[in-house]
Amino acid sequence: RAWEKQLSAMLRSLLCVTLAASAAAFAPGAGVLPSAARSRTAAVSAPRMAVFPGSFSESVPFLKQPANLDGSLPGDVGFDPLGFSEVFDVRVLREAELKHGRIAMLATLGYLVQEVYTFPFFDKVAPIDAHDILVKSGGMSQILLWTSFAEIFGGIALFQTIQGKRAPGDFKFDPLGLSQGTNEKNLERYQLAEIKHSRLAMIAFSGFVHQYFITKQLVLEQLGNFKPIPGFPEATFSP
Repeated sequence: RAWEKQLSAMLRSLLCVTLAASAAAFAPGAGVLPSAARSRTAAVSAPRMAVFPGSFSESVPFLKQPANLDGSLPGDVGFDPLGFSEVFDVRVLREAELKHGRIAMLATLGYLVQEVYTFPFFDKVAPIDAHDILVKSGGMSQILLWTSFAEIFGGIALFQTIQGKRAPGDFKFDPLGLSQGTNEKNLERYQLAEIKHSRLAMIAFSGFVHQYFITKQLVLEQLGNFKPIPGFPEATFSP
């Protein structure tokens, strides 16, 4: 096909440019020495790398290490490709990340449970369809109302975080006592686990929703009856 040939040629060109850029990054500078002196210098010394240790992000090695991400927060690996930490307070960003991550963890679990269990007196519908039904019936308006009250208290807590009186995302909610007594020494490990699961849940829920939009299949349903993305008939799955 013509578009496949064009895509292949474009990828080859991009690969050549990338290799050339990579080679240039490790090439020694020409300097101002005469050609004979440069030859002698090159003979006794190896090329110096253009990337110095510690100046680039641990998570994205080809991007600069964000100045405001010093590793003090659990799960901080210097990932900020869009530079949000240079514009907003890092504590505000962590508060938002935790809040959205916690909601995403609940949403991911609820999305899967809805597929296998339906409460009595309710019709079994897909989660996306249930959202549309709630919007039409007014149920979503009630959820929005009570969520707004929660956001008011969240705003007060965020103000305390900015003042340095409260750690980001800390609402003193620990019914199982995971941060008290003998478990206190494991608090940092639990915080790291929470932020990792939060990030994974945000990606997972987004994948669930977009998968349904494209294939009209739920998650567990597609595992048992895989269908390729429309428009890609050659995409098949065999166990």
